[in-house]
Amino acid sequence: MAKVSHREKILSEGLRLVHERGFSGASVRDIVQAAGVPQGSFTNHFASKEAFGLEILDLYFATSRDRIRATLYNDALPPLQRLADFIEANKAALNRDGMKNGCLLGNFSAEVVESSEAIRHRLMAIFAEVQAGVAYCLKAAAKAGLLRADMNCEDVAGFIVSSLQGAILLAKTERDPAPVDRFKRVLFEVVLR
Repeated sequence: MAKVSHREKILSEGLRLVHERGFSGASVRDIVQAAGVPQGSFTNHFASKEAFGLEILDLYFATSRDRIRATLYNDALPPLQRLADFIEANKAALNRDGMKNGCLLGNFSAEVVESSEAIRHRLMAIFAEVQAGVAYCLKAAAKAGLLRADMNCEDVAGFIVSSLQGAILLAKTERDPAPVDRFKRVLFEVVLR
């Protein structure tokens, strides 16, 4: 079996630790201790903690991107089912840790964007990619006659991404999936009706 590099250990353990404790709550020392590597390994692989933060965002989003492809871009499923599946997949991801850690993207948005323009811009690009997936799904639903033909799919997609992030944040706060369930119910029964 191939040996895992210090860089990979720092990224995987660092992602886990930052997701649990927050970016500020996980020091470089904590990260290297969790990875079981010497402190100098961090500076050998990352120019700064900000550079490390950008990489763990990308690592985290790779999983989210897989979720987006499997749901929102899955043309084998009816469009509104894809959207429902996307919301459920996000809820399932939250349930893995009992709602304690929330979404790393939302956590970084709340915690890090004031101190890092690079991270803020990366988050904007990530959220734009999520929104594009939701808009793709909504446009397919409109084309199939499942939504009003005059619906502004881009605006509604932005609303959905914003609202889902808010629901995830509340689910984290309440340690309960009810806010995500309420969002999904209102989305399908009122907004997309």
